[in-house]
Formats: sequence, C-alpha cells, structure tokens
Amino acid sequence: MRVRIPPRALNLRSRALLDSLLTFLTGPALPVLLAYGAIGGAYLLVMPLVLILWMNRRWHEMGKIERTAIYGLVFLFFPGLILFAPFINLRMAGQGEA
Repeated sequence: MRVRIPPRALNLRSRALLDSLLTFLTGPALPVLLAYGAIGGAYLLVMPLVLILWMNRRWHEMGKIERTAIYGLVFLFFPGLILFAPFINLRMAGQGEA
C-alpha cells in the first residue's frame, strides 16, 4: 500500500529543510565552506591555468631543474589539468602545411 503525501505537506517539509539549511549556513559553517571553495577553486582552476600558461611560454627555454619542478607541479595539479585538457590546444604555431 502506497501512502500519498499531500502537496502542501511536501511544500512545508521542503521549506523546513531549506530553513534548517540556511540557519546552518549562517553559523560558523559558512566561513569553512567558503574556505573550502576557495582552496578547491585554486586547486582545480587557478593553478592549472597558471601552470599551462607557464609551460606554454617557457617550454623551449627551461633548464633541468625548472623542468623537473614543472613536472612535479603537473603531477600535483593533475586533476585540474585533466579538466582543461579538452579545451586547450598547445600545438606550436607555424608548422605549416604538410
């Protein structure tokens, strides 16, 4: 036997859930969530873009130590680099027609 919940009761239940969520976010949890969002955004978006731009600009002038450090950063920020991989084309310009 299936119990039917009247739409008004569902609306009250969802409103109570939203109110409890908003009261939770106005307390000390909001700065923590903002900090996690900032750290996650820097890890997944900002640092991989900086790393891609750095590699694109310095690829042929890097020394051994700089290249080793860059490869270490590639390993560290690999999830963010994978997110940008479908959208970035790093083929060198001027290869001409074959």
